[in-house]
Amino acid sequence: MASPRSASSAVSANVCLVSAYRSVDWWQSADMEIANGTLTADVIAALTYWPGAIWGGQKNPPDPVDLTVLPPFFNEVLHDLPWWNRDWKVSHVEPGLPLEVGSDHRGHPSRFTEVSVPGTVGSGGDESLPFVAKVGFAGDRLIRFQAKIDDVVLGPAVAPAGRLEPHPFARVLTGLMDLRGIPVKRMARETARSMSTIHMLRNGRHNPEPLLTQEISKVLGMPEADVRVIAGLDDGSTQ
Repeated sequence: MASPRSASSAVSANVCLVSAYRSVDWWQSADMEIANGTLTADVIAALTYWPGAIWGGQKNPPDPVDLTVLPPFFNEVLHDLPWWNRDWKVSHVEPGLPLEVGSDHRGHPSRFTEVSVPGTVGSGGDESLPFVAKVGFAGDRLIRFQAKIDDVVLGPAVAPAGRLEPHPFARVLTGLMDLRGIPVKRMARETARSMSTIHMLRNGRHNPEPLLTQEISKVLGMPEADVRVIAGLDDGSTQ
């Protein structure tokens, strides 16, 4: 059985673990390099081998493909990260499941295909941990990559290196305000808050605490319960 700190040992000390979601900041420069990657035909075939899913246009059951090309592919992506501990390698994978499939079905095109691939990562000894990769690609171009090792998630960061990651509520609040034509000044006035507070909410540098969420819901014309769900407060928490 792996120790609780095993997943953390797969990354170096300069990676920030965030306790709320146990996520790892993925520096923007590394993400840009990965996003520009090109997939081989064998890797695409392995990523799109979904025997456990019934999907329109796919033979059922699909013809077997070589999944052994995926561990070297995942290891190459992980080894490109400057802080990755190279003693840890993906040693086994299983067939993936489609999360989104690129198509122009019914005139509503999906930009890319994204799949989830489970497996195992280990340090070369008896120690091993569950591994899940989320891979998004369009054609042969790698769009995004996320890896979950045990209970630690490695994914692309939103903010540049060295900058605080914005609260997820920021993007949603900005969109809701913009769609309704609600300027920052009006939101500040009707919630009895300063404009700087609303600006910080919109850029993710201020958490949407319950009282503020209640006030915002009134200005947006939305049920408070809906806004609490969007803000991540639907579990009765006060954080």
